[in-house]
Order: sequence, then C-alpha cells, then structure tokens
Amino acid sequence: MSFTAEVKDELAHVPPECSHCEKATLAALVRIEGTLFVSGPGHYRMEVATDTPSVARLVIRLLHTLYRLKTELTVRRSVLHKTPNYLIEVVAQPGLADALRDMGVLSADGGLEMGVSPDLVRKKCCAAAYLRGAFLGSGFISSPKSDFHFEVTVESEPLAQGIVEVLARAGIEARVMQRRSSYMVYLKSGNAILEFLAFAGAHQAALLMEQERVVKSVRNDVNRQINAEMANQNKAASAAVDQIFAIRQVVERHGMENLPPALQEFIRLRVTYPDASLKELGERANPPLSKSAVYHRVRRIEQLAREAAD
Repeated sequence: MSFTAEVKDELAHVPPECSHCEKATLAALVRIEGTLFVSGPGHYRMEVATDTPSVARLVIRLLHTLYRLKTELTVRRSVLHKTPNYLIEVVAQPGLADALRDMGVLSADGGLEMGVSPDLVRKKCCAAAYLRGAFLGSGFISSPKSDFHFEVTVESEPLAQGIVEVLARAGIEARVMQRRSSYMVYLKSGNAILEFLAFAGAHQAALLMEQERVVKSVRNDVNRQINAEMANQNKAASAAVDQIFAIRQVVERHGMENLPPALQEFIRLRVTYPDASLKELGERANPPLSKSAVYHRVRRIEQLAREAAD
C-alpha cells in the first residue's frame, strides 16, 4: 500500500468532532470526485469515483445517514493498473437537489457553486473535516522516505483558492499551480505537510513522517561529516605527497647531513609516517612540537625546494 493510500485510510476513519463535520467531509469529496449530470430543471444524478475502498465506504455511509439517498456501487478493475476502482452512483431521486444545495455544490437558484461555502468551514473542526475530504478526494503525498511532496488536484481555480484560504486559517501556507485544465494545491515544505496531517487528524502518518525526517537529518549530518573528513584526508594526503617531493629535491641538492637538525628531524618523521598530519608529526617529535612549529619547517623545506628548482 502506498503512503497516500495509508494516509487516506487513516483520514477516512477520523471521528467527527461535531454534528456538521461529516457534512463538510462529504461536501469536499463530492466537489472533487463527484460528477453531476443534469437531465432537466431540478433533475440530477451524480457519480462519485475513488480507488480507495475505505473512502468508498465513507461516501456511501454519509450519503445514506446524512441525506437518506439511495446509492449503487460498481467495482471496476483497471486492466492497465490492475487496481479496483469504486463507482458510487446516486440515481435521480427526491432529496438529491436539496442535498447538493446543503453541501454547497448547487446555489439556491440551481447554479453551480465554484468556491468553498463559508457555512461548511465556519468552525475549526469543520475546516479540518473539509480538508480531510479534499485529500480523500484527490490528494497525493509522497513516501516520507523520498522527497517531500503534497498536492490536492481540483477542477476549478475558485475551489483551489478556497482550499488555500481554509489552509491559511489553520496557519498552513499553500500555493496553487495550474496543470492543464486542473489546478493543483500544493505544500512546499515538510513542516507544512506535517501541520496538514496533524490538523486533518492523520496523527499516525504525521508521526511516521517525523521519524523519517529525523532519520534523514541524522543521515545527512553523518554524510556531511564523512565528506568533510574525506576532504580533509585527501587534502592532507596531497600535502604530504608535495612535501615528500620537496624533501627529495632538497636532499638531492644539499645532502641530508648538510641540513639543520630541525629539518632533518622533520624529514625523517615525514618519510617514516607519510600519511600522518602535521599535528601527528609534531606529537611524534622529540621533544613534541606544536603544529605551527612543524608547519614552519614545512615552509622552510618548500622554500629550499623552490631554490633548488631555479
């Protein structure tokens, strides 16, 4: 099961906090996943499609309990994806038009409502319920083990902007991007996605995502530290090779016995411990030397090597 499916399954089982929350959830689901058919003035039928079984059960239950509407369920299997798709048909019947108006799908004069009805999201719990329905309808969230990505796709810009405004009231910043004939509401940061999951009621998913964020953070810190250490080791190794090359030039030009004792000691240490850092060479000297003292001898060797090359 994908992470999106896990989140939808969890959200489909969030209990309502007030008597209007379930209407808000159903309203968002119908607005996003529903298709309305008009056969004449005041004559409607509707279809709601989803590929998540828990969402299909939720839609059917809410249509029955809230509005006493009759539904027919058809399970279709995609030959291409080999996954079932659930088609919920709400046949033409008394009470459907009133239900559509109550859910903010139809206006009082029978026209289509384009945005989010303020009455549906007036309370904080109902706003969370509406966002649950929106995600249950067309939400996508990437696995927390990959790059963070979250989106809800809707058919109209007013509805997309309405969802953005509901999110903003909860302190969650979202943006809208047009994608062909649809509009995508997306969250651009891991923090915003976590806030959405917590606000909508997907606490288990939020916990899993937070755990993965911690793992990613630790892994990135370890990788940065390893890369820094490798870079330092490579730098030290390159410097040691340059020092040994300079030592060969100096010894060939002046002879080991003609060099000052301090330089002779450094040369013996560097040749004996070619992989050691300057600090480690200083610790092996007798008596021990500071890193700056060793570096001073390196600079003297390099100067003599340049003179020998001229």
